[in-house]
This record gives sequence, C-alpha cells and structure tokens, in this order.
Amino acid sequence: MSETLTSLNDLSASDLRAVAEQSNAWPFEQAKQIVARLKKKPRDEVLFETGYGPSGLPHIGTFGEVARTTMVRHAFRVLTEDKIKTRLLAFSDDMDGLRKVPDNVPNKELLEQDLGKPLTQVRDPFGTHPSFGEHNNARLRAFLDTFGFDYEFASSTQYYKSGRFDAALLKVLEKIDEVMAIMLPSLREERAASYSPFLPISPRTGVVLQVPIVEHDKKNGTVSYDDPDTKERVTVPVTGGHCKLQWKPDWAMRWFALGVDYEMAGKDLIDSVKLSSKICSTLGGTPPEGFNYELFLDEKGQKISKSKGNGLTIDEWLRYASPESLSLFMYREPKSAKRLYFDVIPRNVDDYQQFLDGYPRQDAKQRLGNPVWHIHAGHPPKADMPVTFQLLLTLVASSNAENAETLWGFIGRYRPGVTPQTHPKLDAMVGYAINYYRDFVAPTKKFRQPSDTERAALQDLRDALSQLPSDAPAEDIQNVVYEIGRREPFLDSVKKGKDGRPGVSLDWFNMLYQVLLGQEKGPRFGSFVAVYGIGNAIAMIDGALARGAV
Repeated sequence: MSETLTSLNDLSASDLRAVAEQSNAWPFEQAKQIVARLKKKPRDEVLFETGYGPSGLPHIGTFGEVARTTMVRHAFRVLTEDKIKTRLLAFSDDMDGLRKVPDNVPNKELLEQDLGKPLTQVRDPFGTHPSFGEHNNARLRAFLDTFGFDYEFASSTQYYKSGRFDAALLKVLEKIDEVMAIMLPSLREERAASYSPFLPISPRTGVVLQVPIVEHDKKNGTVSYDDPDTKERVTVPVTGGHCKLQWKPDWAMRWFALGVDYEMAGKDLIDSVKLSSKICSTLGGTPPEGFNYELFLDEKGQKISKSKGNGLTIDEWLRYASPESLSLFMYREPKSAKRLYFDVIPRNVDDYQQFLDGYPRQDAKQRLGNPVWHIHAGHPPKADMPVTFQLLLTLVASSNAENAETLWGFIGRYRPGVTPQTHPKLDAMVGYAINYYRDFVAPTKKFRQPSDTERAALQDLRDALSQLPSDAPAEDIQNVVYEIGRREPFLDSVKKGKDGRPGVSLDWFNMLYQVLLGQEKGPRFGSFVAVYGIGNAIAMIDGALARGAV
C-alpha cells in the first residue's frame, strides 16, 4: 500500500500535468480557463482574488470562497508545473458604508449612531478593535490562518487612502460617460436620474454619501455635490480616500487596478459580474476568469446572510466536526444550491473518511478527481479512522455517555491498542460527537413504541444475539440482525439476498434505531453492536421491550 500511496507523488511535474489535463474535476476545469487566458496574454504572475464584505461576522460562505479559490490555484500550479508565480488576495470591502445594524452583534446602539460611515470608521461593538470593520477583518484573518491558507490580506480603506487606487480612479473619471452608459440601463428610473459611480465621503460627517454629483471635473480630478444638510456646494478629489466607488464600478476598478486574473462569485451576482466586466474592459483591463457558484441556504431554504447571522458560523461547524469535513462540503458540487445546517455535518465527516480510505486504491486520474487530493493540495494523509462519526453518535446516544472516557472504553474494547494517544484525530472526533449529541440529538430524542410484530422480532433478535460469543465480529452480528429481519413486514422482494431469497428492507433497520435509540437513522447495526458490546445491546433491547409493555 505504501507504494500505491506514493506513486502519484513520484510522477514528474510534466507527467502529473499530463494526467491533470485529462481530469474533469471542477478545479482543473477552472484552472484550464486561466491557462487559456495566459496563452492569449502571457504574464509572469497570476493573481487570484476573493472578496469579503465585513458588514457582519465572517460566515462559512466567506470561507468557502477562499477554500475553493485555493483549490483552483493549486490546480493551476499543477497545470503549469508551478512555473508561474501565483498570489491569492483576500480583499475586504471595509470602505463600504454601514447600511444597517446586524442582528448578531452586541451594543447595537453604537452602530446605529455610526450608520452610513465606512466600516473602518464605525465603532467596534465588541470593544476589541479600533473599528467594526477591523474587528471583522481580524476574525476573517484568524480563521483563514487557522486553516493554513496561503493568502495576502488587503483592505479597501488602506488601498483607497494610500493612493493605490488613485490612477484607476482617475481613469474611471476620464471614462465617466462610458461607465454611466453601462450602468444606467441596469438602474430604476428614479435612481438613474441621480446616479454617479462616485460616492463622496463627507468631510463634515464622515458618512459615505449617496447624493447626486453635480459636476465630474476630469481636468482637476474632482467631483462636486450639494451637502444634503447645509445645502453648501462641496468639491472633493476622487483620489486619496475622499471618494469611493459604487460597488459594481468599484469591483471593476479593482480588477483593472490590480490585474486580477481569477475571481469566483455567487449566483446572485451573475448580472453584477457582467456589468463589472464591461466596465473593466472600458477602463482598458481584461475581466478575470471565474464562475458563479450556487448559494448556501439555511434550514428554511433562505439565503445565508452575514447581517442576519442565519445558517452556520465558522466556529459552530468546528465545534461539531473537523476542518477537513468543512472543506469537503465546500468542494462538492459548487454549482448546486446546498443547505448549510447542522444536519449536513455527520455525512460530510464520514464521507471525507471514505474518500480518504479509497484514495490508495485509485489510479492517478481517479486520485485527481478525489476531493481529498484537492482538500490537501495533492498530499492527503494516510487514512486511519477505526470508527465512523455516525457510529460515535450512536454510541453516545445508546449509552448517554457524555464524557470521552466512556466512549474510549467502547472503542478500546472494539479496537485494542487504539487510544487517544495513538489516534489523536479520533480523539478529536469523540469530542465533536459528544458536542453534537448534546446540542442536537438529545433535545429531539424520542423513542417509538414497537408494534406487536416488531416486539416479536426484537425478542427474537435478543435471543439470537445472546447465542453469540461476546467477541463476535461485526460481520457475524450483522448477518444475525439481517436474518432476524427477514420476515414480514420487513421483506424486500426487489432487493434479493446473497442466497436469492427476498432481502430485508430499510424499514427493519430504521425500526431498530427508532425503537432502541430514539433516532431516525444510524450506522451499520452490526458494527454498532460490536463496539457497544453484545451484552449492552441485549440490555438495550430488554429496556425497549419493557418500555413497550408499560
């Protein structure tokens, strides 16, 4: 197996590239677009960008954009044999004005007093940073650093105020008529009447003003407006942080100023990407490559919003599961809308382990299509997880073991020699399982009463298990469970058994979990009993039969 594990890494850069060129994994498909772009316009460096609006705390969607872009960046490096320098810029739009107070922050009155100001001028309701924007930027960077992403952080405020954008801003002013011609058809008549891509920052109040611009002075590089309160005519430079751009022209200006080669965006921004691309071209730039990913939805099917704080936060996922499971969630089907709620966690934890388990048995092309290759930048670790997350959850549920020591007792008997010291990742997963059970399973646990037919089947299962040796392997236990379930009403005439007789429907296994454990589903029942212990399983059945007899 060790030879299989290292074979892909033993390929030369050119051989690996040849395999990658045949891969249809979506990061490679995206990277091929950048390769084609360079053939038209060669460059010594490729710039990847992700955007973040720090009007609310970072959520998993923010992380997902960085994770996915990182996967495309790595795929590009493989396709170019790492001969072209790449950079990833995590850009924060912290110059934006605060439009509304988020629902999920303390001291809301502070933010209410600062509405309209750039986020880096809004006081921090948490009291830990000079501004709300800087607080949220720090939260984003801390999380990206925890995952080990290779990125550079960029602040819109710093870029505007330092003069980094000055030349591009003057170019927008020079091309103001063309930019307006692109934007005005997309606006409602009322807004179009007073629209300008430039938003002055009021020297008097510090607020980002949404006011009609009465003059665009290309020669002097200024714009003029009438102060909405004093009615005084005010003239400010478009440079040096005295103005910022409306967000679609701002996006285009940034692409032009920085030479961004790749940026993905949510499906809700398809029209915005088109408009910004036209403006970027008008300024003399080439719009970046990219694609529109589907949105994440909360448990009600609503779009996740930073300001609402719905869906899952980054910290919440990591309370219940590993970072790798979150990366798998992000890798999967980026163009399909997905619910991002607590109940998706167990599947992603166990699927990640399955992909890792299967990796050594795959050929080179299959490995490049395996999510773990992209999650681990071509170097997935060796699989070594003796039990599944679903099994751990079921163990906690069956034993009410809300401490790690009890769970490790079961694991140690099932897999002698496996300890928290030998398997630290499993030890972490034990902690995740306890947290998940305590917060989501226990509050909804509800035992179903068995019917008379089900009681008879449970009694037969109890008796059959009692005939097995205490150290019976999981497969032998599963065969017994299967054989006992081969009766009406659990027969499956479509799904045949190995001996050609009718198979057993999922109703049998679902009944076991509903009656014995108070949950809808669970892991393979034979594996569960092997870990939990046959004696404990018999006692659990006795308890269920006793409950049903009351």
